[in-house]
Amino acid sequence: MSTDYKEKFRELSSEYRTLSQAAPAALAGFGTLHQGVMKDAALDRKTKELIAMAIGIYSRCEGCLTSHTRGAVKAGASLDEISDAVGVSILMGGGPSTVYGAKAIEAAQQFAEGK
Repeated sequence: MSTDYKEKFRELSSEYRTLSQAAPAALAGFGTLHQGVMKDAALDRKTKELIAMAIGIYSRCEGCLTSHTRGAVKAGASLDEISDAVGVSILMGGGPSTVYGAKAIEAAQQFAEGK
């Protein structure tokens, strides 16, 4: 059974809004951190999204890999670049990363459709 990652992202966004209402100070702080860190600097946003996606795969966080795979695609990452970053995740995370890496590839393919 295939996951609809565009729908998964919409669910995550809804859950994030709910959490933001329940813990506004924490989420405001996290949002500020996220915006600050993801700005182009020594590393561009695409590279940062690929790193975050790889960490999401490694840590087996489906929400993280969904969000950051989408972010990588939106920042211009190609499927080849995403696949290469998945390979690094597998190197560092072993067998479990193959499962979540496959999820990231599927998500990237879905997010790349109709960009």
